[in-house]
Amino acid sequence: MDETSERQGEAAGRTVLHVDLDAFFASVELRDDPTLRGKPVVVGGDPKGGRGRGVVAAASYEARRFGIHSAMPVSQAYRRCPQAVFLRPRGAEYAATSARFMKILERYSDLVQAISIDEAFLDVTASTRLFGDGERIAREIKRVVREEERLTASIGVAPVKFVAKIASDFDKPDGLVVVAPGDIREFLGRVPIESLWGAGPKAVDRFHGLGVRTIGDVAGVPRERLRDVFGAKSAEHFWRLAHGLDDRRVEPHQERKSVGKETTFLEDVGDREEVETTLLALTESVARRLRKKELAGHTVTVKLRTADFHTVTRQAGLNQPADTVEEIWPLARDLLRKADCSHQAIRLVGVAVSGFESDAQMTLFAPPGRDKGRKIAQALDAVADRFGERAIGRGRTRAANKPRRSPSGGGRSQ
Repeated sequence: MDETSERQGEAAGRTVLHVDLDAFFASVELRDDPTLRGKPVVVGGDPKGGRGRGVVAAASYEARRFGIHSAMPVSQAYRRCPQAVFLRPRGAEYAATSARFMKILERYSDLVQAISIDEAFLDVTASTRLFGDGERIAREIKRVVREEERLTASIGVAPVKFVAKIASDFDKPDGLVVVAPGDIREFLGRVPIESLWGAGPKAVDRFHGLGVRTIGDVAGVPRERLRDVFGAKSAEHFWRLAHGLDDRRVEPHQERKSVGKETTFLEDVGDREEVETTLLALTESVARRLRKKELAGHTVTVKLRTADFHTVTRQAGLNQPADTVEEIWPLARDLLRKADCSHQAIRLVGVAVSGFESDAQMTLFAPPGRDKGRKIAQALDAVADRFGERAIGRGRTRAANKPRRSPSGGGRSQ
């Protein structure tokens, strides 16, 4: 038995679902305000007649017909469809809905891996005796989500995560696509090469040069030829996926990979001191979130976007895991100055911390004198929790709380 047949045989006994809520933010708005149904709805910043800042967080399917999509500048979305209904995001409502959605999924399996606020993988292999096969479980989940949350979900069912994810995207909205173990190659033969995980625009161009148009086509390219074009590591990755080989398991309670916050200025800012002050305020917020989650990170990343939409990121490591602004800020400030290589005005700035250690690990390896700084920070956290983040902070960051910028990101799991 060759490697492909052996691995596919191992996967044949597994049943994996990928469940994805359709146009989540926009669908929640339509659910809560039925008068919006049938209208193009865009969740994001105020377009201000085409001069607004920020980006689109979500678009209803009616809005998508105008070419509007997530991450598009809201000003561009307005120009494409000025008659659309533009709504500011309601993060608390989305988070509450997401929590209930995940609880629904947990009724059918202990193996639930949330990928984002509106999608998750489930391994229901051990649940089929109780609930029926993968398709039956998927239909039941769709019914419960519709009845309890008044939302629709698209679900892919397959032996491996990669195929289940593609299947859930195949027939949106409110879709259900089941791919049996013996049908994987045929199914991937219908999927455009652009959907292959890890294949960016340059890789897609190279695939087109090889005459490859679908993921299934990749399986017909000799391994040696793929290595010549993409290098050994990428070639092996593409070859395996094209054969439906994906060893990754559904891993519940996946650890948060980063905590970050970014902000888009209402107007491009040329004053570097204001940009630096804003980054300091964002760093304070990120540090508070780290302490609240009992996390500390080794790696700091700063993101900068200029007025011409050029984005630069810079990353560096700390000697010790950190969760206080005193530890994080010096490195964040240095990274900002390294990222700011142009004379362009600044549109967006952000900071994130990753490479986490637990609170217990942090205490064990903490340098002498660190406890005092943390106790002060925790005391300030208590004040902020009671009276709000604006109730306390450095004098320099007070100015950064003026309503000149609109938050476009929060603590997020990546």
